[in-house]
This record gives sequence, C-alpha cells and structure tokens, in this order.
Amino acid sequence: MKKLFIAALLFVGVASFAQDADQKQNREPRERLTPEQRNDKQLKKLTSDLNLDVNQQAQVKQLLADRSAKAEQFRQTRQANKDSNVKPTAEERTAFRKQMMDEKNDNDAKMKAILNADQYNKWTSIQEANRDKAKEKMKEYRKENN
Repeated sequence: MKKLFIAALLFVGVASFAQDADQKQNREPRERLTPEQRNDKQLKKLTSDLNLDVNQQAQVKQLLADRSAKAEQFRQTRQANKDSNVKPTAEERTAFRKQMMDEKNDNDAKMKAILNADQYNKWTSIQEANRDKAKEKMKEYRKENN
C-alpha cells in the first residue's frame, strides 16, 4: 500500500512539473518596441486614463522623452560596467540609488506641475498600483527560480 501511495505522489509530481515546463515554452514572446513607440503607447494610456488636454499631452510627451533618454544612458553605463566585469562598490550603489530617487522625485514634481490636482491624485494611484503589480511579479519570478 505504501509503494502504491508513493508511486501516485511521484506521478502527480512529475505530471505537474511537465505542465509548468510546457507553459513556459508556450509563452508568446513580446514584441520589442522602440523607445518612441513605448513613449507613444504610454502617452495614449495616460491621455485616456487622466483625460489630458492637448497642451498637457505635449508636455507629458516631452517629459516621457527626457525620462526615456536618461534611462537609456543609465542602461548603457550599467551595461558597460557589466561587460568590463567591474562590480560597483557600496558607495557607488548608494550613489546610484540616490540618483534614481532624485530622478523619480524630479519626475513627480514635473508631473505635478503639468497635471491638475485630480489628475495628479489619479496618476499617483496608478503609479502605486503599478509598483504593487511589479512587486507581485518579482515575488512570482523569485518563487519560480528558487
């Protein structure tokens, strides 16, 4: 009886593992968007979510373009360090974290200047929801890879 029970558990474990592997292989690869396409897509989403007028759309478009350019610079610098196998020191990591927080705060201040109070409140709630969603995805990713 014990052997039958162990065999059943083993079968269930193997079957569920095989399903997980199949699901990972069957995922559709996401299309790669250019930075301009990503900015346009994000602008359209913000326009529909926040009911932006034409003037606000132009200002937000410029803000997204600036933010995208800065992000690309950060990415290139980080990739160059990674390629040369240079590990950042604790001070460099702290400085980078501070720089990223400054960029975020600067971006928030600019958005607050562009949007009215209701739009800004809605934008901050959207940002918070996106952060929560990203945290959940990271938890799932870590759980899958451990």
